[in-house]
Amino acid sequence: MNAVLKPGLYERLLALPEHVTGEILGGELYAAPRPAGRHGLAASSLNTDLAAPFGLGRGGPGGWWIIPEPEVHFVRDTVVAVPDLAGWRRERMPAVPEDHRFEVVPDWACEILSPSTAKKDRVVKLPVYAHYGIAHVWIVDPVAQTLEAFEWREGHWLLIATLKDDDRVAVPPFDAVEFSLADLWA
Repeated sequence: MNAVLKPGLYERLLALPEHVTGEILGGELYAAPRPAGRHGLAASSLNTDLAAPFGLGRGGPGGWWIIPEPEVHFVRDTVVAVPDLAGWRRERMPAVPEDHRFEVVPDWACEILSPSTAKKDRVVKLPVYAHYGIAHVWIVDPVAQTLEAFEWREGHWLLIATLKDDDRVAVPPFDAVEFSLADLWA
């Protein structure tokens, strides 16, 4: 996967209005408005379910940074993704960056699908995540009320769990604590 920076592309990303999220993938600038209600609720609820036990160690093992909408620079200012949520094991990223650029590849990323981003999340971002070594990706669909969990194994994404509605969630890399998928739709 070759990163080709078109002149001024990152500057165009920085110039996007406050209510727009920008990403640079495959040499193209993608811009999308902030998420709608269902999307935001799912992201916020999932962040709550994971951050307490895994980020803060409350009722769980701790040892993670769980960050909503980080600007991940796989290649500085050239390949830039903004997952809805991302997680880093603290032994790999001992401190959160001082500026807006996260240059350590996450251990986990989560995309919350919306009609305008579903195709990009699956067809454009999943290959980028694989190429740069993200080990786990979750894809959450708030309309279908599903969670698909993938693990990068032996050169391809392996679907390790498909959950729906109010199923119990205990899926790698966050399988030490269980929560209800219904939390994301409540």
